Amino acid sequence: MNKNDHGEPIRILLVEDNPGDIRLTEEALKEGKVKNELIVAKDGEAAIDFLLKRGQHAAAIRPDLILLDLNLPKKNGHEVLAVIKNDPVLCSIPTIILTSSKTDQDILQTYNNHANCYIVKPVTLDEFIKTIGKIKDFWFIIVKLPVNNE
Repeated sequence: MNKNDHGEPIRILLVEDNPGDIRLTEEALKEGKVKNELIVAKDGEAAIDFLLKRGQHAAAIRPDLILLDLNLPKKNGHEVLAVIKNDPVLCSIPTIILTSSKTDQDILQTYNNHANCYIVKPVTLDEFIKTIGKIKDFWFIIVKLPVNNE
């Protein structure tokens, strides 16, 4: 049974520095029927601080799902993914790469670092919204997420 089956919002950490993509993701999730709480980290260091509960994020609650861009300031998405998947507490959080990069090297590196899937951001607004909707349908309705005890 998913968290949402009980009316609890699914916590999503969006690691994205592009304000337009943040806004599009927020809008696409609002259109869905699944309750969610979107937390945004605008660079790799902020994402790591949030996940490791450092500094101002000491009281942060573990997300149920991470949407991770690769092209980030301070620490890139590969570095963030390595922290997530090498940490015994964080490694079970499904991490979806959502990036504009189409390079074989990026795709291979993220799967080698145990990303759960790799999605190339669509170029058009309509396709971006459809893609977020498909992510929502698959990860929030079809897939059973691990229980978060925080």
